[in-house]
Amino acid sequence: METLAHWINGSAVTEGDSVRTADIINPATGVVSGRVPLADAERTQQAIAAASDAFPAWRDTSLSKRTAVLFAFRELLNARKEELAEIITAEQGKVLADALGEISRGQEVVEFACGMPHLLKGGHTENASAAVDVHSVRQPVGVSAIISPFNFPAMVPMWFFPVAIAAGNTVVLKPSEKDPSAANWMAELWKEAGLPDGVFNVVHGGKESVDTLLSDERVASVSFVGSTPIAKYVYETATSHGKRVQALGGAKNHMLVLPDADLDITADAAVNAGYGAAGERCMAISVVVAVEDIADELVSKIAERTRSLKVGDGTRGADMGPLVTVEHRNKVAGYIDAGVEAGATLVVDGREGDVDADSADAFLNPTLFDNVSPDMSIYQDEIFGPVLSVVRVKSYDEGLALINDNKYGNGTAIFTNNGGAARRFENEVQVGMVGVNVPIPVPMAYYSFGGWKSSLFGDTHAHGAEGVHFFTRGKVITKRWQDPSQLGINLGFPTNG
Repeated sequence: METLAHWINGSAVTEGDSVRTADIINPATGVVSGRVPLADAERTQQAIAAASDAFPAWRDTSLSKRTAVLFAFRELLNARKEELAEIITAEQGKVLADALGEISRGQEVVEFACGMPHLLKGGHTENASAAVDVHSVRQPVGVSAIISPFNFPAMVPMWFFPVAIAAGNTVVLKPSEKDPSAANWMAELWKEAGLPDGVFNVVHGGKESVDTLLSDERVASVSFVGSTPIAKYVYETATSHGKRVQALGGAKNHMLVLPDADLDITADAAVNAGYGAAGERCMAISVVVAVEDIADELVSKIAERTRSLKVGDGTRGADMGPLVTVEHRNKVAGYIDAGVEAGATLVVDGREGDVDADSADAFLNPTLFDNVSPDMSIYQDEIFGPVLSVVRVKSYDEGLALINDNKYGNGTAIFTNNGGAARRFENEVQVGMVGVNVPIPVPMAYYSFGGWKSSLFGDTHAHGAEGVHFFTRGKVITKRWQDPSQLGINLGFPTNG
């Protein structure tokens, strides 16, 4: 059984037989396709050292040359994205169309980063004081660590590394051990695009590797996406070691549906956003907040569409694939049990139904609950699976209060044809990303991605202008060329004049 290599300083680095490994499993078949090494602190430090050594030269590389490498990477990625999608489907389980969509959204960030010369422009003020000029610059921070989750093995790293690299930083990527091969594939693509050795490194591992990245003094910044408890740990640990951190956590995304909404469009959106990628999206809609006047009809329409979905192997034309592991599938099924026990109405039971796959162990069909209340675990917890809950409210105000009282604030949506209600929702909802008749409001790359409350630790979102600022730091230069008129002693604090 082949063991995946790390990618350090521009080449594959293999471990010895004694290293700890984890199985790489295709969740649609149950077949072990390989093993991933779990790096110790020493191996992780080797990757950090490679990035640290490569930083000075890459920092001093002209913007024109950096941008040329970005454009080359973009072209290679676009030409071969089907190959990457197959890797993602084989290890993560999502259907091929969804994997391609993930890559395309990541590619948007690569294209955004191709404009880095414009994004890094500073300011200049001539004659701010007598014969004194002032200008500002943005400079790279250094070694940037990226710790990415299993659900988007290509897109989430691409939220960060194109901006980091284009700005002049070097990168150490620690992907999820559940689907690690996409990271190596992208590392090889960077080399083919002409990126110098050491600028982009991949180290595989678990907690020991992560803790090394969080504590090593050569690492300047940490970008993380994952669950809220781990995001909080990453933020607290890395900031205590003097690093800047953007740690994106969990979510419980609500869709508020007002009585004037088109219920067919709304039902389609709820199903697409609730069950896409088997619900393993931080931007998935997991709660439909239905104003009571239309709740019965909306639930009926959602249920009809839910029952029509085809579940199976992502390479066989299914609508929805498996969950990432059997263990996670069983955890999600446990939430269905808990919802029934708590008294919610189980409209569609995902524990039943056919699956088109060689192994059904990691599969769970879409599940729909009605009459869910905020005290139930299926409402309170981020289930991260194909479980959609309907909460009934009496009014817009009650629905808004429900959303704002939730501890998460990642994404939300309102479905309505009332422009005034939509505008009020945009202003009043306490969530970082808002959709109006858009169920998954993931911003374009030139805007920033990030939530509020327990969905984000740190004050900087991913990509967009905030991403550029995260991977750079400001410097202001005040200068005056020497002139005989400057002669003289004056111990007073300098003033403008």
